[in-house]
Amino acid sequence: MRISSPFRAQWTATLKLPKSTLPARPPLPSPYLARCTDEFYSWQGAQVDRPSFTLHDGPPYANGGLHAGHAVNKILKDIICRFQVGEGKRVQYVPGWDCHGLPIELKAIQAQKSGLDPPQIRNAARRFALDTIEEQKRGFKEWAVMGDWGNAYKTLDAEFELNQLQVFKNMVRNRLIYRAKKPVYWSGSSRTALAEAELEYDDNFKSTAAFIGYPIVSLPTTISQMPGVDPARLRALVWTTTPWTLPANKAIAVNNILDYYVVEPRISSELSSGLPQYLVCTTRVEFLQTILNSESVSIIAGPISGKEIAGQVEYLNPLQRNQRQKVVHADFVTSSSGSGLVHMAPGHGVDDYNMCADLGLEPFAPVDDYARFTSEALPASPETLAGKPVQTEGTVAILDYLRAEQNGDPSRSLSVLATHEITHKYPIDWRTKQPLIIRATEQWFADVAEIKPHAIQALTNVKFLPESSRARLESFVNGRSHWCISRQRSWGVPIPALYRTDKGDRQPIMTEGTIEHILDTMRQRGVDCWWTDAEDDQAWIPPNLSGSYERGKDTMDVWFDSGTSWMTLAKDTSTPVADVYLEGSDQHRGWFQSSLLTFVSEQLLRNDASSSPSQTAPVVAPFKTLITHGFTLDEHGIKMSKSIGNVVAPSQIMDGSLLPPLKKKGKGSHGAKGQVYDALGPDVLRLWVAGSDYTKDIVLGETLLKLVSGNLHKARVTLKWLLGVLNHYQPSEWKGRDVAQFRWMDQMAMVQLEGTYQDIVAHYRSYEFHRGIQRLNHYINTDLSAFYFEALKDRLYTGGGEDRMAAQFVCFQIFQALLKILSPITPLLVEETYAHAPVHLQPQLQHPLQRLWEPSSLMLSLGKESVEGLVATQSLDEQFALLKTLSSAVKTAQEAARSKGLIGSGLETSVVVHLSESAADIWQSLSDIENAGGGETRFGDGFADELAAVLVVSEVQVIKGDRPMENITAWEFEEKFEFAGCQGRVSVHPSPRAKCPRCWRHVANSQEDLCVRCEDVVKSC
Repeated sequence: MRISSPFRAQWTATLKLPKSTLPARPPLPSPYLARCTDEFYSWQGAQVDRPSFTLHDGPPYANGGLHAGHAVNKILKDIICRFQVGEGKRVQYVPGWDCHGLPIELKAIQAQKSGLDPPQIRNAARRFALDTIEEQKRGFKEWAVMGDWGNAYKTLDAEFELNQLQVFKNMVRNRLIYRAKKPVYWSGSSRTALAEAELEYDDNFKSTAAFIGYPIVSLPTTISQMPGVDPARLRALVWTTTPWTLPANKAIAVNNILDYYVVEPRISSELSSGLPQYLVCTTRVEFLQTILNSESVSIIAGPISGKEIAGQVEYLNPLQRNQRQKVVHADFVTSSSGSGLVHMAPGHGVDDYNMCADLGLEPFAPVDDYARFTSEALPASPETLAGKPVQTEGTVAILDYLRAEQNGDPSRSLSVLATHEITHKYPIDWRTKQPLIIRATEQWFADVAEIKPHAIQALTNVKFLPESSRARLESFVNGRSHWCISRQRSWGVPIPALYRTDKGDRQPIMTEGTIEHILDTMRQRGVDCWWTDAEDDQAWIPPNLSGSYERGKDTMDVWFDSGTSWMTLAKDTSTPVADVYLEGSDQHRGWFQSSLLTFVSEQLLRNDASSSPSQTAPVVAPFKTLITHGFTLDEHGIKMSKSIGNVVAPSQIMDGSLLPPLKKKGKGSHGAKGQVYDALGPDVLRLWVAGSDYTKDIVLGETLLKLVSGNLHKARVTLKWLLGVLNHYQPSEWKGRDVAQFRWMDQMAMVQLEGTYQDIVAHYRSYEFHRGIQRLNHYINTDLSAFYFEALKDRLYTGGGEDRMAAQFVCFQIFQALLKILSPITPLLVEETYAHAPVHLQPQLQHPLQRLWEPSSLMLSLGKESVEGLVATQSLDEQFALLKTLSSAVKTAQEAARSKGLIGSGLETSVVVHLSESAADIWQSLSDIENAGGGETRFGDGFADELAAVLVVSEVQVIKGDRPMENITAWEFEEKFEFAGCQGRVSVHPSPRAKCPRCWRHVANSQEDLCVRCEDVVKSC
């Protein structure tokens, strides 16, 4: 058909170019947020016939703004919940907040005037926590995190506190709670005890270490009569990294299996008869020599077995009025560090405490709440140390004092042989970042030694992600025997202890009965009345108690608070209360552990109360699956820190300000105020989280965000294009078609679609979201954009009839699958895309957020058996691999022509595929492609046209053997290829035919003529 100019507008109108109302960038703030969060959560919650899925929220701390770590945590949880809705579950996700503890108390105090009493502190802390919760909640909801926000739990709620105290009462009933004076981690900066879960470590902490000699006053004759030994000068040489603990010394430990020398320093190559001699382990002499630098050490006597020393040697402690103290045996003394003799201060070390307790030695810790020496530290000269911080001024003062004393009566004083600085790993307060000490104080403890074997057993049936986290949690549980649960602060749940005041010793009283009475009073008056009621208010004292009592001031460890949060889910502890717990790796020693221990404790009480052994249920963990994620790092792998200045706020990711601004348009846009950023909203934040391997530390930076933003843009424009080409498509007309009726490229696209969909669902199901996103990005960029869509555009834009409808059918399946795959990751994009779907299409398009994962949309449309049979066709994969090889060779040859200025579009070229006679496998694959679709019944223009469409050229010939080309062309570029061990080549040359003015393929007879296909389409319009 020859088309004259006046009629060009008519056939131009027959082009079916994609049109969509979906904008290129999302509207912000998104009008779709409520639909895909609150409304969707309510909808799924109303599906009461579905089995439930519970993800229990580990409560974030309500003490500040949100950071990238919050985003990782909350978005991962949301992705899991959304996926489970697609699995046909009714999801229960109740957010929570951890509201008590020192950081909130300190911030509340800082915001108020000084000198607040406990009730005032508690009121200020409560206001601060509640304000922070509202601020954080707004942020979480802006990230499209759905949940039961109206019923969020808070550890400051009265109901939560009473439930927590009920768990505590049950532990008292089980004789798991006790009070003792034991060494605990103590923060002088916070003035409270800390549990191990609250510690951080400084790997480069600097301390002053010292070699100290204690004067020996009693020796067995086997040692005193050794040649060269002078008992009057002999000292027990200890090495300590904490010289400030010397005033608390109660014993010196050696090891029976080690050997010791009596040594003497040599000065100026001469032995000095006036200087002390020292007992030191035989393997530590070289270390001592190193510390003494230019001085050398002479061995006077030995070796002496540790058995001859332990229990038979006594020494003086001049710092405590010359008390005579013993040298004892301890297994933990080694020959690999120090001097082989250990200074024992049971008031400042757990190992020392345990060892000395067996010997009847009481802990002594002359240090106050501020980590400063008391007057008891040095009775002979109290003012020398009293009031000095032990780790700084106190350490200097004690060493100076010892040096001065040894210049007086050396036989009655300690000797400072040497000091030196060491760098080592040391615990610091996780809140103030200041160094801790170990200090013996009266505290409340939970005895978990009886619980932990059951806790370890309960983990047997738990699924861990990653699996390596199992050993980490088990290690923390096994390493804990005594949990210090008391804190000397005002903001927290009170430990319900009474103290008798009329007998002078302030004896604590806490039984199941006293706690129940206190709980009844709290139910009537409120928990805060523990602090606000008059001190002599008798309502808190059980009537059966005689004497005078006062209420305790200690509060519970915040890990005990959050560790009982499982009480918000169910009262029945015979089965796990949650399907999933998910938190950061620091929670192995925190919330994961405290939840496990309290939950198991409750079960043990239940089993003890059972009247029959047959009714005893096996002990289980509160969770079926435990997922651990890493911390966020900057793009250089450095942990984010405000002090370093590398912190990235989630808002910077959503508003695009972390990336370079977009190019400015128009006038008056110069300067920072005129900068416009590529704001992609919450979906880009969510895609970053989903695409990260959360089982490791997670990197965040400009380079990565550029990639994530690009992938999100690609997904958006892909959906926009699909919406455009689906105009006027009626899905119902194509449901149930035989796959054999489709072109080869359509069959291949359906195979790729189903394989991709099933792979991604499997990755999601195993919580490997990053693998699913990797698969999705590859599919969109490689299988769709670079192959199928490129080959499809001509059929969709210029084709017609059932051939075009077949292509639309496949596009509709891809569209539905992409929406479903993206639904848990980028719900705002999915909701917005669904809203922009053509009106006629929406009745056929079940909402992707509500649709189940199985069966896939393709299986629903064509039937499960039909799709499975198509996917199982191995030849399709082989054929696709062949066409990728051909396409690569063709593009290489085209680029050579393009570089010479010979072509612009690939449609200006024709291709000849040359195959040797031996290339039987290649020829067979091409023949299979030609036969795909069932011959006469398929909707296509034949094998040559299909191959041309796949290669995006105007014409393709396949020549077998040495048969020459039929026409000689103006130019030709060749490229060799290899496939399945066979050689071949492609030649690219200018198309001999004219460009069709409608479809732009070079297949027309002249420039004024439409090609045969376009002529048929125009006639049918």
